[in-house]
Amino acid sequence: MPRFVEKSAKTVREAIDLALLELNTTEDKVEVEVLEEGSKGIFGLIGSKQAKVRVTLKETSGDRAKKFLLDVLSKMKVNADILVEESEDTISLKIEGDDIGIIIGRRGETLDALQYLTSLVVNRSKEGYKRIVIDVENYRKKREETLIRLANRLADRVIKYKKNITLEPMNPYERRVIHSCLQNHKYVETYSVGEEPNRKVIIALK
Repeated sequence: MPRFVEKSAKTVREAIDLALLELNTTEDKVEVEVLEEGSKGIFGLIGSKQAKVRVTLKETSGDRAKKFLLDVLSKMKVNADILVEESEDTISLKIEGDDIGIIIGRRGETLDALQYLTSLVVNRSKEGYKRIVIDVENYRKKREETLIRLANRLADRVIKYKKNITLEPMNPYERRVIHSCLQNHKYVETYSVGEEPNRKVIIALK
């Protein structure tokens, strides 16, 4: 999609509307520059001049996130495409390409670092916080499914042996998955101990 278009019409309003139609957007998401006001001329015919405008799409938070990520990936020698989905409070970025496993890192550590840095860039000096979610090869969903299976398996072990189990250190997102999975469990409960980045989840009998 072009970042801007220039349109001419009988009036400035008509030219703006043509540009908005081509950009498939609304006026609140663009900046308008009037290049020529236009004139009717004599009797509306002789010497008439069309109005001309340049309409430019405003940079969104999603644009900033994508631009930053592409720059970082370029420095990592990673060639990838990024699909952006932006809602009122969340920006989801899906990274696609060949040989991009390096972006995930050990247990998602590189992916989490990229997500954290992108969040800093997007939310710097901006009104309204945007949650950033970056995913590669559907890693987040696969990791969540793995953690849910782990939580249920360890809960059964706690019940069987009547002994608390302490999991390895996890990031906040992964701890939330464990807590959420077992929050309504009849026989076990969960809580976190320790300081970041070594904070751990404990599964215990109620």
